[in-house]
Amino acid sequence: MMGKSRLEAFSDGVIAIIITIMVLEMKVPHGTALTDLLTQVPVFLSYVLSYLYVGIYWNNHHHLLHACTRVTGGVLWANLHLLFWLSLFPFATGWLGENRSAALPTAVYGMVLLAAAIAYWILQRTIIAAEGAESRLRRALGGDWKGKLSPVLYLCGIVLGFRQQQLAQAIYALVALMWLVPDRRIERTMTHP
Repeated sequence: MMGKSRLEAFSDGVIAIIITIMVLEMKVPHGTALTDLLTQVPVFLSYVLSYLYVGIYWNNHHHLLHACTRVTGGVLWANLHLLFWLSLFPFATGWLGENRSAALPTAVYGMVLLAAAIAYWILQRTIIAAEGAESRLRRALGGDWKGKLSPVLYLCGIVLGFRQQQLAQAIYALVALMWLVPDRRIERTMTHP
């Protein structure tokens, strides 16, 4: 059985590469005027949103593995599944940044967000199943209202992405802001079992 420190180190490395790829996708303006820089604002805003999402996943993943006591083969595969969807953030970010008013890039961005959320949920459930009825993670998650609301909002954003791109993108930003509020459930459970 693999130790969770190796799993966390591997995941941290992949997440660092994802952020690096996203920033490298941002192109330097060809001119030196302010208008040349302003043409890059949509790309930059997409990068900021995706950077927030990757940071949120990294932070929550850290807490998730902190509560984990058993790393099984299922946990390894569920973690790889999550990392797969996170690795698509640079593509979805770049496409959205270059085409902010287009329907398909807006919807695809939401689809990647939704798939990552589902993969994270699967990882949580896999860890809980590996640890059994006394899982600290199960106790820590409780009702998990943000985890239940996020996929619903992503679905709304995906549907709206085909008609109201700005509203869909605002929903994606709202979900990120919702998750920026620190979630202390796992920390509380770990310090007061």
